[in-house]
Amino acid sequence: MTAQERTLAALRTDILSGTLPPGTQLVQESIADRYAVSRVPVREALQLLTSEGLVQHSPNRGYFVTELSVTDLHEVYALRRILETHAIAAAVPALTDADVALLEELAGAVVEASDLAGLTEANRRFHFTLFDAAGMPRLTRILRQLWDASDVYRSLYFGQNSNRDRVRSEHAQMLDALRRRDVAETVRLHDIHRNHSVAWVSAQLLRQKKETA
Repeated sequence: MTAQERTLAALRTDILSGTLPPGTQLVQESIADRYAVSRVPVREALQLLTSEGLVQHSPNRGYFVTELSVTDLHEVYALRRILETHAIAAAVPALTDADVALLEELAGAVVEASDLAGLTEANRRFHFTLFDAAGMPRLTRILRQLWDASDVYRSLYFGQNSNRDRVRSEHAQMLDALRRRDVAETVRLHDIHRNHSVAWVSAQLLRQKKETA
């Protein structure tokens, strides 16, 4: 990995794990010292994370870890619902037995993941293997951007063991529908899967806002 790739991976991990909480100012000199790199890879990493939505930049104030917002959460997930429904509708009829076998393997990786980073990566691979089967690269590229923007919310959701168990159970239900190539059922289960995350994270953010008011 290059210095920029290492810095990007380390920063993303620290943001998603809560080591760098929402609202934290990201001073380039301090980050360079933290990861033992020059300012160049730090600046490049911050620019990429800004494009993903994990970091926000103010011309007069600098870089900050993006604050969590119920409004932003709902907007991102509403857009995901529209595009994911379209991707699934196109992907499911095109699935081969080999595709389903790979999805089963990836669902198993979600079950076996022992930490937040591993679970997040395995979960993403499971879903995007399905989306990619739609054969619509522009669509999946936009979906990846939306998933990048919702990573911080997803990490909050995955932080609870009960939510991790729910994710694994819901993946198993989706696999049953995928084996039957049942488009409507897959879409329905995927909506439930997504809605559980939105509802739980929304409740947590509203509770936190009330506690700090």
